Amino acid sequence: MNMLIYLIPVALALGGLGLTAFLWSLKSGQYDDLDGAAWRVLEDDDRPKS
Repeated sequence: MNMLIYLIPVALALGGLGLTAFLWSLKSGQYDDLDGAAWRVLEDDDRPKS
């Protein structure tokens, strides 16, 4: 039971760190264009230019 004194604050700190990273990624626009990457994979850029 004494280990919970250490584990609970560590778990809360890691959860807060994960939440902070997620909110930062939302603010920086990481999730703005989800379909663009999927379409860029399908484009064929290997064709020679005429």
